[in-house]
Amino acid sequence: MQKFTDERDDSTPDEIWFCEHPPVFTLGLNAAKEHLLAPGDIPVVQVDRGGQVTYHGPGILMVYPLIDMRRANIGVRKLVTALEQSVVDLAATYDVNAAARADAPGVYVEGNKLASVGLRIRRGASFHGMALNVDGDLEPFSRINPCGYEELEMTDLKRLGIELSLEDAAEKLLPFLLRHLGIKAD
Repeated sequence: MQKFTDERDDSTPDEIWFCEHPPVFTLGLNAAKEHLLAPGDIPVVQVDRGGQVTYHGPGILMVYPLIDMRRANIGVRKLVTALEQSVVDLAATYDVNAAARADAPGVYVEGNKLASVGLRIRRGASFHGMALNVDGDLEPFSRINPCGYEELEMTDLKRLGIELSLEDAAEKLLPFLLRHLGIKAD
């Protein structure tokens, strides 16, 4: 995504990537190392996004919006809101009340974090994005202060009674995300 962002020009189409990573802790640009409590055998990688420390691994859907922000005429706040609101809308289709918080980016259900957001804007284009916990091992989150918050509990769609594969979660999330970004699907 860094290469894509660095090499794109005014005519490069925007893309949204969905993927899954092997277990890894990532530290944002200004992450405080004291939030990394006991990584054990999980690799720790410094990355060039905002935010503190988080965990990515099997069962976590990564959503990377690679968007020319100027061409799309959206700011960072609108992109963050679109990512968060797409998860809120997805959860609502299953009668789960999720919400974003003004004081901490991401999506929460009853105080537990369901999705984390960490972006980077370079050359007027976005990369990095959002991690949506779908159905994974949440134990690694106990080895960190997720997103810099002590004792923050994480959850996933499965624990909320929503059984989706990563592929199905991506397919169901995409229309909500496109709508909130004001992008028409091809």
